[in-house]
Amino acid sequence: QVQLVESGGGLVQAGGSLRLSCAVSGSIFRINAMGWYRQAPGKQRELVALITWVGSTNYADSVKGRFTISRDNAKTTVFLQMNSLKPEDTAVYYCNANLRRTERTTSLNYWGQGTQVTVSS
Repeated sequence: QVQLVESGGGLVQAGGSLRLSCAVSGSIFRINAMGWYRQAPGKQRELVALITWVGSTNYADSVKGRFTISRDNAKTTVFLQMNSLKPEDTAVYYCNANLRRTERTTSLNYWGQGTQVTVSS
C-alpha cells in the first residue's frame, strides 16, 4: 500500500505563513512528481504547486512569488511553504503523488487525506 500523510494546516491571519508537509511511504518503484492541490467550498480542485523527479517546479499563477514547493533529499517528503497568505487561499489542501509501484506497472495518482488551511482577514 501507498500512504500519503499530510501535516501543517491550520488557521492563520492574512499576511501570515504556514508550512505543509507530506510524506509518502509504501512499496514504491519511482515517484514521477509530487504536488499540492487545493479545493475551496463550491469550487473545483486546482493545482497549487508541483515538483517533478528531476526537480522542476510549476506553480499556479495565483501563488507565484508567495508559495514555494520543495522536498527532502530522499524525495519522499514534499513541503509547501506558504507566505503572504490571503483569505482566498482558504481551502482544503491535498497532497498528490504520481508514482509507479513497480518497474512494470503504470503510473497512478495517489492522494493524501487533505489538510484545512484557513486564512482570516
